Amino acid sequence: MTTSLQHSASEIEEREPPFAPAIVEGWLLALSKAVRAHQLYLPNNPVYQRAIDAVRAAFQTLWAETDEVTLAITESELKWEGRVVASETTKSESLAWLLYKDGLRELTLIRGFEGDEFDRLLALLQRVKRAAPDEDDLLTLLWEQDFVNMRYQFVEFAPEGIGEIVTGDSYGVERQVDVQATEAAAEAEAPQAAGIVSMTEFDSTVYFLDEHEIEFVRNALHDEYQEHLSHNVLCVLFDLFERQTDEGVRDEIIESLELLMLHFLAAGDYRAVAFLVRESRQVSERATDIEQRHREGMLRVPDRLGSPEVLGQLLQTIADATTPPEPAELDALFEVLGGAAMETVLRWIVHLPNGVLRTALERASTRLSASNVSELVRLIGLADREVALEAARRAGELRSPGAVAALGRLLGLKDTTMRLVGAQALAAIASPGALQHLERAVEDPDREVRIVAVRVLGAKGHRAALPKLEAQVRGTELKDADLTEKMAYYEAYGALAGERAVSQLDATLNGKGLFGRRDDAETRACAAMALGRIGSAAALDALRKAAQDKEMIVRNAVQKAMRGAAA
Repeated sequence: MTTSLQHSASEIEEREPPFAPAIVEGWLLALSKAVRAHQLYLPNNPVYQRAIDAVRAAFQTLWAETDEVTLAITESELKWEGRVVASETTKSESLAWLLYKDGLRELTLIRGFEGDEFDRLLALLQRVKRAAPDEDDLLTLLWEQDFVNMRYQFVEFAPEGIGEIVTGDSYGVERQVDVQATEAAAEAEAPQAAGIVSMTEFDSTVYFLDEHEIEFVRNALHDEYQEHLSHNVLCVLFDLFERQTDEGVRDEIIESLELLMLHFLAAGDYRAVAFLVRESRQVSERATDIEQRHREGMLRVPDRLGSPEVLGQLLQTIADATTPPEPAELDALFEVLGGAAMETVLRWIVHLPNGVLRTALERASTRLSASNVSELVRLIGLADREVALEAARRAGELRSPGAVAALGRLLGLKDTTMRLVGAQALAAIASPGALQHLERAVEDPDREVRIVAVRVLGAKGHRAALPKLEAQVRGTELKDADLTEKMAYYEAYGALAGERAVSQLDATLNGKGLFGRRDDAETRACAAMALGRIGSAAALDALRKAAQDKEMIVRNAVQKAMRGAAA
């Protein structure tokens, strides 16, 4: 016979379990999955078969330790030896609730149950979950099956007014318990402690809360538990700072705020830090009758967060954390950083791998760059190469006209990467001033820099660059260039020169030199693409003359150019 339900929980928990609870937990997990699979899939489904095989294997692991297992059943938990081995908050998915709601309070499974009896139990559980209110409950169905390797104990309430609870087990033994007498005896034995209120002193209400009132209480409790205690504390301090004009009080409040910020940072309460910084700035402007030293002291609180020492240490702590903060918390923290923090932020972005922190810092750097252009310009000219590169990239992403002069200075450096990033940022901005700086890059020593400059000059129609492009096309510098660079120069030349370039490009595409020799196929293909960019009648005539050229690359370029001109 199984252990009586009358054992206290404390007595059970004091005993050492006969074997590891993890074995029972794994078996119950497999059992729950099998119950769900039985409800969702047909027996020939592979998912169903895997779930059944898994629970049978879990049974074998369990039987290797014991011959029977007894589970205590509550509304949301299954307990073994006083320890919770299965818990599910969602009742629709809870095996414990499925057993508990029909009166089962203890379940014992014996070796041999994993065979036919297990299959029958799965069918019963599925039938109970889908049963209508007037159909048989689980206790009735279990009694009809007469399981050999399963025992259970149950309770059921007697008819209203009798005041008894009928309890029983799988052998059909029933016991009548006088609930009212038991409660009265327990109250008589336990002396009433002073100051303790007994519920028996009050009459129960004849009314219940309606749905609207229940929802109101639920929302009020939710709001109360969601309330940020640190925010309330800070609000009290800020209110005192504004209302109390005493110098000593304000000095003490500023000191408390500085200490609280360090405390919040150490605790990882970044929302509280963001709130503190934001309110400190607003209070310093809003407070009346405030001395300059108090205003500066209040502003010193947020300034400390943006200092390289404090911010660097904070970012290191976040980067080393096993569990990173939520992105919303990081965004709230970085949103209050001032322009002084930009250098530290950009320096950290370079060294951080992709992740939550880097993503949040990139968003913060974009915001800081947009609102602190003067600081961005300073960082572009910084001796720290990594920070300067990141600052130049941000200027290009934001298309900031204020950074054009600083980016133009990068084109005069010896560092190829700096020149390339500067050219890319200027190309993204593409203002008249940026295009003027890019004119110099047409003759840059680096191929990538030249291509970036030539493409944007042609695309934007910057005719001031035409003399340099024409010199390159007519000269011999492009002879050794690859196809990509040649194409960039020729297309830009065609876009800027227009009709006046047709004769030159026609000669390159169709003309013959001394001894009937022509230019190489790549150069002629580039000339065809340039003619397509011009798209005039004369340009199309020149293209038609080369439509049957023996070089495939030339024919393809001619066809593509004519399609582009027609479009």
